[in-house]
Amino acid sequence: MLRVQLDADAAFAALDRLAGALDDMTPVMAEIGEQLQETTEARFDQGADPEGHPWAPKSQTTIDAYVRRGKPADRRPLWGPGEGIRLARSFHSVFGPSFVEIGTNAIQSAVMQFGAKKGAFGKTKRGSSIPWGDIPARPFLGLSELDRQNIADTVEEWLERVAERGR
Repeated sequence: MLRVQLDADAAFAALDRLAGALDDMTPVMAEIGEQLQETTEARFDQGADPEGHPWAPKSQTTIDAYVRRGKPADRRPLWGPGEGIRLARSFHSVFGPSFVEIGTNAIQSAVMQFGAKKGAFGKTKRGSSIPWGDIPARPFLGLSELDRQNIADTVEEWLERVAERGR
């Protein structure tokens, strides 16, 4: 014969702790923000989008323009002196009781993420297009499958900790 005994007081106490913690998930959101910042920086350093696909290479026109200006043509997109380092190190997270966001306020980030067509930003005083050619999207923000799994694992571990002993 199998006998199961439930300590209802302990179970209700754990449920109360969980319910209270769900009103303010700031601690777990902060942890997720740190994780996403690390994976975003790693992807940027690797030159890959959230699914792991490599970014579009530089066009021959861009390489030729670098050579004409005496700049190294073999550098990765947005990794010139100061450019990529500034963007790659500008990622930050913002979090609160029920959300976490990862992003950057670097001026070139939107063009990097979404791309831009030649002339999308108008013309210079001399009449040249800004940008002077099409820029392909090189996405770096987003969630990979590993990010999603890490988020689920982090939330699960946090809930277990809360249920066991509170925040």
